Amino acid sequence: MKFLLEVNVDDGRMAEDPVGELGRILRYWGGNLRHYAMKPGDGSAIYDSDYQEVGQWRLVAAGEDA
Repeated sequence: MKFLLEVNVDDGRMAEDPVGELGRILRYWGGNLRHYAMKPGDGSAIYDSDYQEVGQWRLVAAGEDA
C-alpha cells in the first residue's frame, strides 16, 4: 500500500509561505489520520490555512497507479 500526498505550492498562501503551510498541513493530517481505517481508497482533500483546497492525500493498493 502507498500513502500519497499531493500539494500545489504555486498559488495563494502556499506560494507566500510554503514551508509554514506544508508544516501545518503535515502536523494536521499526521494527527488526523487516526480517524481513517487506513485502507486503499481512503483519502481527503488538503486545505491551506485560508481554507482553499491545495491538494489531496490518498491510500492506494501496492502496484496501483498513483
